Amino acid sequence: MNIMIMMSMILMIISTVVMVIASLLSKKSIIDREKSTPFECGFDPFYVARIPFSLKFFLIAVIFLIFDVEIAIIMPVMLTMNSSLPEMWGVTFTIFVVILLVGLYYEWHQGALEWSN
Repeated sequence: MNIMIMMSMILMIISTVVMVIASLLSKKSIIDREKSTPFECGFDPFYVARIPFSLKFFLIAVIFLIFDVEIAIIMPVMLTMNSSLPEMWGVTFTIFVVILLVGLYYEWHQGALEWSN
């Protein structure tokens, strides 16, 4: 037991030292306003580099990611269906799908899926 505590202490000390060294080495010594601005051959930029971003596209992307993760979680569940109790598998899967459907209904009710406003 003492060996595990000693090893944990050594690992914590090593990781702390590495983090401190990395933070000291990564600091910029001189912060210059001219160096942090975009470079365009010495001229002022003609247009804004960042175009306005539609929040609708972001919401659709987040909804897509949520349902993409859903598929990634459902696939292994389908493979383990034969090795577990059918009742337990059915209850777990039903609760999972109901949570996702409630989330979808909430997004639909909030208007995140409607394009014309």
